[in-house]
Amino acid sequence: MLKKKKIVIIGPVYPYKGGISHYTGMLSRTLAKKYDVETVSYKLQYPKFMFKKEQRDYGNKTFEIPDTKYWINTANPLNWLSSAGKIKKLDPDLIIVQWWHPYFAPCYQIMLAGLKKYPILFVCHNVLPHERFPMDRFLTKTTLKKGNYCVLHSKEDEGNLKLLLPKMEYRRTVLPTYNAFKLNNISREDARAQLGLPEQEKMLLFFGLVRKYKGLKYLIQAAPALIREDPSIKIYIIGDFGGSKEMYMEMIEETGVKDSFVIRDGYIPDAEVEPYFAAADLNVCPYESATQSAIVQIAFGFGLPVIATRVGGLPEAVTDGKTGYVVDPCDPDALAKAILKYFQENRAEAFRENVLQEQERFSWDRTVEIIEELAAIKDAVET
Repeated sequence: MLKKKKIVIIGPVYPYKGGISHYTGMLSRTLAKKYDVETVSYKLQYPKFMFKKEQRDYGNKTFEIPDTKYWINTANPLNWLSSAGKIKKLDPDLIIVQWWHPYFAPCYQIMLAGLKKYPILFVCHNVLPHERFPMDRFLTKTTLKKGNYCVLHSKEDEGNLKLLLPKMEYRRTVLPTYNAFKLNNISREDARAQLGLPEQEKMLLFFGLVRKYKGLKYLIQAAPALIREDPSIKIYIIGDFGGSKEMYMEMIEETGVKDSFVIRDGYIPDAEVEPYFAAADLNVCPYESATQSAIVQIAFGFGLPVIATRVGGLPEAVTDGKTGYVVDPCDPDALAKAILKYFQENRAEAFRENVLQEQERFSWDRTVEIIEELAAIKDAVET
């Protein structure tokens, strides 16, 4: 008789917001096709003094994982011990932990110390955090060394891991496509009607949380050259500015083409994401630095080409001249030239077709294969 092997996945899932929550949910769902999967998430992810805004979004149950165990309180050491005990009772064949910030180091170190008899694989969304701080390298190293394997999604993370833990077994693979946002599968025409966009308008989309490393200022600086050459271009900035909105609005005012910008400030619920990507002509990711970007993979999930910068894992995801263009970071002129080239050479149809042809490279099944190869786990055992 065959018995499915058991995998425990630790990380945020629905109703927690954000790309890592979506990733954990989709990985859990894909693994569950072959394995007995238990998903263990947080009863508290961040204390309110660290993350003052609402951490949950109940509006889109597409990412919901039934029977998730919301066991972990990341701020309570006694809870770490009890959570480890509960996971031990599940007796997993493999534990997969999502890693993206050293805040989780104390929690994970204590928990995993009580689970060291089990193989542990870290999925590293960022080996080191985007915003660096003292002790981040130490906290990361002492946590990741509790594991046996790492899965990475960029060359930058590969380099950082080799510096911290040169003997760690790992595999690097591209970030899978986030295709679960196509809730209604609406057409481009219907999406534009929903957003009130005229057919002739060329829509550039900058989407997601606005943070300095995402390079929004370079897209703003590119705007005068874009609008001068093609007045039908509109730049949509859709996402949460945090406390930085005034600075960016001043920059937009100084461009002299502020009417070519459309701003929606604030968190975009999952259920409201689809129309923006379905209606857009291009997704623009002008990052100053990055490991990888879930925004690229959301765009690809809609067949939408991407203009990205040559940082982190973005050049591995965007095939230059096929699924978009890759330009040097911090260069508004290069950004403008790539965007104009896309429209002037009528690349939309060919690039969208190329995005669809590359979907297998970004499949969740392929990510599961990488995990299986790395951790040498098989889907069933004789009982």
